[in-house]
Amino acid sequence: MTHTRAVLQRYAPGVLLSGVLAGVAMALGQLDWLRKHGLSALSLAILLGILLGNTVYGRLAAPCAPGVTLAKQRLLRLGIVLYGLRLTLHDIGQVGLAGVLIDALVLGSTFTLAYLLGTRWLKLEPNAAILIGAGSSICGAAAVMATEPVLHARAENVTVAVATVVVFGTLAMWLYPWLFVLNQHWPVVGGGVHGFGMYVGSTIHEVAQVVAAAHAVDSAAADTAVITKMVRVMMLAPFLMGLSAWLACHQSPAQRPGPHRGARGGWSNIRMPWFAFAFIAMVAFNSLQWLPHPVVVWVTDVDTALLAMAMAALGLTTNLSAVRQAGLKPLLLAGVLFVWLVLGGALIHCAVLSLL
Repeated sequence: MTHTRAVLQRYAPGVLLSGVLAGVAMALGQLDWLRKHGLSALSLAILLGILLGNTVYGRLAAPCAPGVTLAKQRLLRLGIVLYGLRLTLHDIGQVGLAGVLIDALVLGSTFTLAYLLGTRWLKLEPNAAILIGAGSSICGAAAVMATEPVLHARAENVTVAVATVVVFGTLAMWLYPWLFVLNQHWPVVGGGVHGFGMYVGSTIHEVAQVVAAAHAVDSAAADTAVITKMVRVMMLAPFLMGLSAWLACHQSPAQRPGPHRGARGGWSNIRMPWFAFAFIAMVAFNSLQWLPHPVVVWVTDVDTALLAMAMAALGLTTNLSAVRQAGLKPLLLAGVLFVWLVLGGALIHCAVLSLL
């Protein structure tokens, strides 16, 4: 009993603070104006966390720090695992081989471009380039947060990456309906409304932003866009596994965090993201449809709350002065990736449909 009380006293203040911010963000995320502008609960949670973290949190940090760290790390991993209940293996069949191939090519090309341009041209930290690439190529803020435990990246790098998702994902929501009108006059993206929906789902950052942009086009396009996006989200787990293996083989001993520091390189030093395996297992379990639909809805709501708490905790520990020091280079990288998603994504779409 004494141990339980001590654990509660240690972690409760920070977890409670993260939970309150997450609750406010989820409530604000239901407002039509904010939803139409692509500000999801996750984006709002980190904004609220940053606001509080750079004003009054300094006076609360001592009692809250352990719980905030718990929310930023362990609750995040649990949230990513439960995210699998939003997907089924059937989602892959809905878009067919073409949709899966388009998603894979967009993901691979965008992330590769992010790393090469970020590290070689803009001279960003590798972790910063990887996080921006993950957010642009997979599923926005959720991908950034899921990649952070593999990298052990600094909070400022994570915040900057999430900020780029908000900026360019919001821009995409306004741009894509206009591109659809242009595409009707000068067809570049084939497949009609269904094909354009696949294009939207494979190239826009956040799920919420995909929904908003596709609904502005057509309801049929929205259905295809969401399914395509869900398949892209499902690629998060194999991406994390591949990233972990790549880091183990290419990072120098001094670059490896934690217990791996100083170890010899190679496959034996892979920092296995076990939560990624659990994510895949959750997708497979959800495909069996053993859980009643109301239970799935309830769990996904809990999952959103967990992810929002993690984002709020991240914001609380982010120092804006460090973000300002990052300068315009991260925004420039994200801008180049956005152009690639729009133009390169269209080229990939056309090439795949012409081959299949």
